[in-house]
Amino acid sequence: MTVIYDRVALIGLGLIAGSMAHAMRAGGLAGEIVGYARSAETRAVARDLFCDRVCDTAAEAVQGADLVVLAVPVGAMEAIAIEIAPHLKPGAVVTDVGSVKQAVVEAVAPHIPAAVQFIPGHPLAGTEYSGPRSGFATLFQNRWWLLTPLEGTDPAALARLRSLLDAMGANVDEMDVARHDLVLAVVSHTPHLIAYTMVGVADHMRRVSEQEVVKYSASGFRDFTRIAASDPTMWRDVFLTNKDAVLDILGRFTEELFVLQRAIRMGDGDHLHAYFTRTRAIRRGIIEAGQDTAAPDFGRGVDPAKGTAGE
Repeated sequence: MTVIYDRVALIGLGLIAGSMAHAMRAGGLAGEIVGYARSAETRAVARDLFCDRVCDTAAEAVQGADLVVLAVPVGAMEAIAIEIAPHLKPGAVVTDVGSVKQAVVEAVAPHIPAAVQFIPGHPLAGTEYSGPRSGFATLFQNRWWLLTPLEGTDPAALARLRSLLDAMGANVDEMDVARHDLVLAVVSHTPHLIAYTMVGVADHMRRVSEQEVVKYSASGFRDFTRIAASDPTMWRDVFLTNKDAVLDILGRFTEELFVLQRAIRMGDGDHLHAYFTRTRAIRRGIIEAGQDTAAPDFGRGVDPAKGTAGE
């Protein structure tokens, strides 16, 4: 591999930024990787594990960087953008890894200098683990990385960023900002909210029935808990900043749930069988698309420390 960016600045040093750093190091894709995180402990770990240099401020970290990656919670994006804006190198590219795009564009774009390209992005990859020790080089292999370029984006800057993501193993696609937020409300945001809710119900039941819910957890509930173990700050910001799309999909989910409730109440086995047959086909489609495997235990590898990729 050849160096694609001479200097990359990672603002926020958790799972995604750490995995990017490991992937860039493994492929020789960046000349220097500079990092910043709010926590001194996180900065120390990142310095030991994957950063060539770690700074005490975001403003210092972005100086001279050809690529700046904002890997902080969506709610922190605007403050970071304001801090780094005067220190960005002309010709640099700024991207992000936020799960919501419209809110990020509104928070970041107004503060980016005209001589800098802002190309919003979102890797559809992750695990239930967080923090600087959770990253690994293969996180993005065969996972989608969506870019939502804005009007007037320089094609050469976009192509360069795409080449980096390609080299890290990601499948890169482009999407309109509003479309992204609606699609992610379906495939990620609402499923996470349902998982949080189901685990909350089970926690209440556990208190009623002592330890049985946890002790006898089958695969369905166990995988709900995996999803519900995701970073609480990130998901708080996701739901608050993509609320319109999430509420739309929640409304549709509620309507579907009412139909299933009626079928169960009325003993309508034909309806249930037909419904489950259609939904089962979606699972087969995901496997055929290479986004999971048919292996037992939901395709998870033997190393639990790596979790399951896929947001």
